[in-house]
Amino acid sequence: MSTLLISDLHLTEERPEANERFIALLEEKGRAADALYILGDFFEYWIGDDDLAEPFNAVVAGLLKDLTRRGVPVYLMHGNRDFLIGEGFCAETGSTLLQDPTVVDIAGVKTLLMHGDTLCTDDLDYQTWRRKARDPAFQAAFLAKPLDERRRQVHQMREKSKQVVQEKTAEIMDVNDEAVRAALRSHGVRRLIHGHTHRPGRHAIEVDGKRCERWVLPDWYGRGGYLQVGSSEPKLVRF
Repeated sequence: MSTLLISDLHLTEERPEANERFIALLEEKGRAADALYILGDFFEYWIGDDDLAEPFNAVVAGLLKDLTRRGVPVYLMHGNRDFLIGEGFCAETGSTLLQDPTVVDIAGVKTLLMHGDTLCTDDLDYQTWRRKARDPAFQAAFLAKPLDERRRQVHQMREKSKQVVQEKTAEIMDVNDEAVRAALRSHGVRRLIHGHTHRPGRHAIEVDGKRCERWVLPDWYGRGGYLQVGSSEPKLVRF
């Protein structure tokens, strides 16, 4: 038995390959897992729980509901694309919404879980946008709009985001090492798992003389994959 951790699937009807990989993961590994953690950007975008009736969203929610009904706990964390997932979605799927950051015990190891975007402190423009997007007043105003208007607005923001990202260096959009050390130090852990940067791998880091590790989950725009954590060392699996 082991725990599975995934992030940055960016599920959408427009990318059937990722959807098929997700279904295969649930059927082949998920049903036998101790738990499934989804650390943000599960969907390409989420415009509110009242969009659950949309056919694609309903299918994905049904997959999670089937897993939790089988007794496998599912934990969700907000990403920068799906921070409007709320209690309605969790109630429909049987999943649990986690705060970012959260410390959990996985296979006997205290582990810090994050989406990862708050670690990218050098990207000042993004951090400004993130503070705005997470403001309750901003979210309430957005959710008060009709679904069609919200969908149009999100598509416009996605196109603008693509242009902005092209103008930034890879270093600015990656994590800041001091921010990583600060997170590990403040939570008193030696293992951090996150997504967001789309740079999968294991990174060794020393914090106050202690050897720590940072695992980055793969995105599913390309090959995709997951982190499997059991009684032995974590294993990064790529499709």
